[in-house]
Amino acid sequence: MKTIEQLEFDNSYARLPDAFYSSVMPQPLSGQHLISFNSVAAKLIDLAPTEIERHDFVDIFSGKKILESFHPIAACYSGHQFGHYVPQLGDGRAILLGEVKNKQGQKWDLQIKGAGPTPYSRQADGRAVLRSTIREYLCSEAMHGLGIPTTRALCMIGSETEVYREQIEKGAMLLRMSPSHVRFGSFEFFYYTQQFDELKLLADYVLENHFEEFVEAKEPYLALLKHVIGKTAKLIAQWQAVGFSHGVMNTDNMSIHGLTLDYGPFGFLDHYNPNYICNHSDHHGRYAFNKQPEIGLFNLSCLAQALLPLIDDDPSQAAEKAKAELEEYQYFFTGHYAKLMREKLGFREAHQDDQQLCNDLLNLMHKNNVDYTILFRQLSRRVDDDFNHRVRDLFLGREACDAWLERYHQRIKFENIDEHERSHQMLNTNPKYILRNYMAEIAIRKASDEQDYSEINHLLELLQKPFDEQDDCSQYANHPPEWAQQIEVSCSS
Repeated sequence: MKTIEQLEFDNSYARLPDAFYSSVMPQPLSGQHLISFNSVAAKLIDLAPTEIERHDFVDIFSGKKILESFHPIAACYSGHQFGHYVPQLGDGRAILLGEVKNKQGQKWDLQIKGAGPTPYSRQADGRAVLRSTIREYLCSEAMHGLGIPTTRALCMIGSETEVYREQIEKGAMLLRMSPSHVRFGSFEFFYYTQQFDELKLLADYVLENHFEEFVEAKEPYLALLKHVIGKTAKLIAQWQAVGFSHGVMNTDNMSIHGLTLDYGPFGFLDHYNPNYICNHSDHHGRYAFNKQPEIGLFNLSCLAQALLPLIDDDPSQAAEKAKAELEEYQYFFTGHYAKLMREKLGFREAHQDDQQLCNDLLNLMHKNNVDYTILFRQLSRRVDDDFNHRVRDLFLGREACDAWLERYHQRIKFENIDEHERSHQMLNTNPKYILRNYMAEIAIRKASDEQDYSEINHLLELLQKPFDEQDDCSQYANHPPEWAQQIEVSCSS
């Protein structure tokens, strides 16, 4: 493991022309202090966990102390927000310190969120509040624990700086990590400003630095689009299967790597509701839970549009090729989602009636306000004399549940699998713990009101192993309290 000075930096994005970013210095917060350090994420860059004992650790990762190996920049991009194109967005409150290459040759951006205004802040303060920082810090690690591609979080820094939102809140910083922060909107910016040389330069950069296997392809830019379509379809299938709602699926929040990016008003389903809207600012439900798959396709269509000048010199040919790739999205998504749901139900092989059986269960859960995570965890338990009672007790309509369970037991018989093995596999597929909004809210209140950060660190450890029983934490697997229904999160979250 390495000290901070021993980390190998390769700031490749900063070597691109000025059109791609602005050089900018982070502005430290007053009264800065370390709230939490994620030793699991530190391993990704070979950083020794003992480095947090340094007197200058917070100064370095808040940007107050700029090392020679850093090259702080804010990236420029645009994007479709709530379906409407916004010509220029960019890193309005995030600054990339640099890119670290680990011993495996993998590259990780080190980006501070909440580091102060940049040229893309649009009169905003460039700050992040403690509330939103805690939510992203915990959720990015929770998603990783669930096996869902995501950005990571190295540490969280608190302060005494007052930040004005709906009310006065404390400012904070998050040190976010990602293979890169290139977004769909990065390509859109150069396409809509007709900077086609820069568009090609960006695509070549992405290929050479992150998808080298496509560089020598017959049609490398089409291969890139095809790859991103597949990765995005798989990502959203994983969101749907675990009951995660992103809340702001704008194209500037979509990663070229197929990662979950930019955690704001996210939410995990409590009781199953396909129409769940986690974002209080989403007045028309554009980003409702059941709309995410189709929004994924819309966003990929925006990316495809931006890549057209590179795909083929003939605009009509380029459009035909892109359209053919986009038509594969539904196939990728449907196939992967069906596979994930079969695994959640304990089925190894696909049977003709599996989709209907799954859909009928989801409809029953919706009608009976059944908790999504708890139900699938109960189905994962070994079938015994109490199995049906444990499941049916979650439903108001017991008879309808009994009828479904009868079909389910008949379907399990086709699996020809040992009951212990089936249960073991399902318990490693259906999490016991997710980051419910009320859990994050408790951690936020303790941190804000009492300067007590213990719940943040406790939840971090809990959510890094969501499939383990962790019996001493079983209260976090219960139904959420009634007051949780009053929690509202919005774009400021």
